[in-house]
Order: sequence, then C-alpha cells, then structure tokens
Amino acid sequence: MLGFHRRHEHRPSVSGVGKAGALALLGVVLALTGGQSVVRADDQPVVATTVLHTAAGDAIGGATFTQRADRVLVEVEVNGLPPGFHGFHVHAVGTCDPATGFSSAGGHLNPAGHTHAEHAGDQPSLYVGADGAGTLAFTTDRYTVADLLGPNGTALIVHAQPDNFANIPPRYAPAPDEMTLATGDAGARIACGVIQLAA
Repeated sequence: MLGFHRRHEHRPSVSGVGKAGALALLGVVLALTGGQSVVRADDQPVVATTVLHTAAGDAIGGATFTQRADRVLVEVEVNGLPPGFHGFHVHAVGTCDPATGFSSAGGHLNPAGHTHAEHAGDQPSLYVGADGAGTLAFTTDRYTVADLLGPNGTALIVHAQPDNFANIPPRYAPAPDEMTLATGDAGARIACGVIQLAA
C-alpha cells in the first residue's frame, strides 16, 4: 500500500525522521501527488508524513496525510506489531521521547476541549493481523494537514490495547471513568511518529 519497510535503528531519540526514512517517505509522497508540490498556491500544506518507531528505535511503518478539499486522507502501513486492534490517535505535541513512554506527545489533539471519542485526534482503531502487519485508510474532517503542523507539532501514536471510544452503556456502569473519557482505555503507547511536512 504505502511501501514502508521495517528496519532497526539504534538511537536515543525518535523525534525525527532518519535519512533513509525521509527518502522512503519522499517516494510515497511523489507517488501520491504525482510529483506535484505538497504546498498549495495559498501556502497551505497538502501532504504530511510520519515514520512510526517503537521505544527501542525500530521503524515499524508510517502514515501519509493528504489534504483533499475539506477532508484529510490518512493512509497507514505497519509491520512487527502485536496482533489485534490498537488505539490509534493524533496527539497534541510533536515530540516522541521513548524515555517517557512517549508521554512527551501529550494528550490527544483536542483544541475544542471535547471528551473522547470526540477529540480531533480520535481515529479508527488500527487492526494488526497474526503476521504483525496492518494497513488502514480513512478520511477525516476533524483536522487539516495545517492543523497537524501547528506551533506545537503533532505526533501519531499506536497504543497497546483496543480503543473503546468511551462507549460504556449505562447498563454496564453509571458513567465512563476518567481514564475511559481521556483515552478509551487504549493502554500504553507502543509506537510514535512526529508528523512533518512532506519533503
């Protein structure tokens, strides 16, 4: 789908994209845009990308965000992750520090102050097959590519557990607890990628 390949890197920080990753992403962007500019005539960005890394520094895939009128097309490909559904969100700070368990990326992108699952950064769950590979493609109107590249930047996070999207019907409990409202009980952050303007 996107042509990302797993590779291993030993480095103290995964807040940037390595040269090999940048070149791979450039190839993806050129394929998606037909080699056209990734910035519109009005200086609005059209394509952003990220490479996802584990805390150990393994590059396990990536994503491309393409602005199409009032929606963003998100295309994702991953390898080497635990099978099953994973919470998958845009977080509000463009920093992926493995020493913090990627908490450096802050909470979900949520400029309007909503509860989960109405955050701008809330997205469909990522399904990973028994072979550790997964792909996902969807469109969203909750953010623009320009929003992803704001002053604080943003990061894409893969969580260890499924996201329940704060869906706790009254027959199960009086109300969702604070953890559910904030994160959908998606658990630890197992991969992170800083979202950047495409090359």
